[in-house]
Amino acid sequence: MSTYILKRLLLMLPTLLGVLLLTFVVIQFVPGGPVEQYLAEAKAGLGHGGEGAGLSYRGAQGVDPERIAQIKALYGFDKPAHVRFWQMLQQFARFDLGRSFFQNKDVWQLIVEKLPVSVSLGLWTFFISYLVAVPLGVAKAVRAGSRFDLLTTLLVLVGYAIPGFVLGVALLVIFGGQLQWFPLRGLTSPNWDELSWGARIVDYLWHITLPVTAMVLGSFAVTTMLTKNAFLEEIRKQYVLTARAKGLSERQVLWRHVFRNALIPIVTGFPAAFIGAFFTGSLLIETLFSLDGLGLLSYESVIRRDYPVVLGTLYLFTLIGLFTKLVSDLCYVWVDPRVKFDEGH
Repeated sequence: MSTYILKRLLLMLPTLLGVLLLTFVVIQFVPGGPVEQYLAEAKAGLGHGGEGAGLSYRGAQGVDPERIAQIKALYGFDKPAHVRFWQMLQQFARFDLGRSFFQNKDVWQLIVEKLPVSVSLGLWTFFISYLVAVPLGVAKAVRAGSRFDLLTTLLVLVGYAIPGFVLGVALLVIFGGQLQWFPLRGLTSPNWDELSWGARIVDYLWHITLPVTAMVLGSFAVTTMLTKNAFLEEIRKQYVLTARAKGLSERQVLWRHVFRNALIPIVTGFPAAFIGAFFTGSLLIETLFSLDGLGLLSYESVIRRDYPVVLGTLYLFTLIGLFTKLVSDLCYVWVDPRVKFDEGH
């Protein structure tokens, strides 16, 4: 096992390097880089953070070449691409994600600021999905072919077919606009600091209901059907017939014998889903409900060519993804000791 883990850790390095290299090469050919963005904003008289970002990629026309050279030096574009890439790797090796070109903040600070919104959306979506989808999948497997199974399958697939953004618009119009049961934007009310702890909890849940509902319905289908199919496959195996022949009740057969084996594909995906919940940013949902999270941060950094944010977040999320994948694979051994990662298995 230790040899396998060591090999996986060593393989992470070229994978991570390849992702960063490919992204770095691509952004070298994207028009309208940070220098052009800066000049366009300056030309529009808006400065950093203005709404004129990206108005024109011809902002360098008519500008003093010395001024352009100074701006390139400010952003580090006065150096060859391979030098900048090597400096970026050295920086990332120290877990220094760099500093945003346009927001005048460290990338780490931006991630920490935006993370609470994405954590709120991701964790609620994760827990509600698993707490509902797994028991529902078990119930569907036990009652396979029944009216309950057909009806719930229809409802789950309809929810899966409706895009979260479309559902979010409908929820906003009906429950936020017409009925005015829920707020239209934000995670908290403007007077949040003045509320008691109990009122803060109620206020937070009041604000988070609609965006979480819009995100969670589409995630039911995959987990529910995966659970159902896994249980059906196990229920039809010989050891289940043997357990029933020994006189065990259906409940004992289901929870003592079937449950552990059927949950293998679900449990092994649990770490990735859980860790992903902390860094999941839904751009459309965050935009629709005016939530300033990681999804919106990623989108704005790409649009504004804020390369330190783009590459810094890519490095962090790729690294987390690789380690999470390793943990998911190790969960196979924890759930099913028959699985071996030795050579030849």
